[in-house]
Amino acid sequence: MAAGPGIRPEADGAPRGSGRSARNYPHLVAERCGYDLVDVTFSGATTAHVLADSQRGAPPQIAALDGSETLVTITIGGNDVRYVPLLFAASLPRVLRSVPVLGRTVRDLLDPGARDAALGVVAESLRTVGREIRRRAPEARVLFVDYLTLLPPPGTPAAPLSDADADLGRHVAATLARHTSEAAAETGCELVSVDAASGDHHAWSADPWTTRPGLPWPGRVAPLHPNAAGMAAVADLVVAKVSGDS
Repeated sequence: MAAGPGIRPEADGAPRGSGRSARNYPHLVAERCGYDLVDVTFSGATTAHVLADSQRGAPPQIAALDGSETLVTITIGGNDVRYVPLLFAASLPRVLRSVPVLGRTVRDLLDPGARDAALGVVAESLRTVGREIRRRAPEARVLFVDYLTLLPPPGTPAAPLSDADADLGRHVAATLARHTSEAAAETGCELVSVDAASGDHHAWSADPWTTRPGLPWPGRVAPLHPNAAGMAAVADLVVAKVSGDS
């Protein structure tokens, strides 16, 4: 969500498979605020990839910190709870839920109990991320930037998702936003509440900041991710926070 897969142009030197855009919100904020940018966003990253695990050969993201930072932004947690895969699975033809192997994966993604278990784990993982960033960048201002709204409000159709699957997606999004806010507050970080600011710009709206479900065609913005307008809106919110305007 922070990397900006499919938003052109790709960032110079972006690792293969990272989906890192030169117009993602870190780049836009750095340009507007005059910062030297170190961008380690990587599509598909989890909290483990921030803290300890390599991703396609790239070191853990936290290794980029050396204590000289002025500002650190972090958007993470959605892949831990399989938020976008859940919505992608919900958009598939229902008959696929009974197909061997694939059906089991789809049913797990759409299982409320499994999603709640993952949400319970990510709550502590987000706190660990906040504590470790504060430890490694003690002089920096650290901003958790949560996720743009993907789904319309309850009662508004989100075809091809069923109402029940859309409600599960909303539950995951709301709980993840709450855990992110709590992690920021408990670890001496700050929150940029993109989720709260983007409700009228969901993927089914007339002025969307995110994309609807679909196939990830080359050259297009990734489905169920921010579009260019969404990235610009997130950058606006981060700059306002840094400037003390919100």
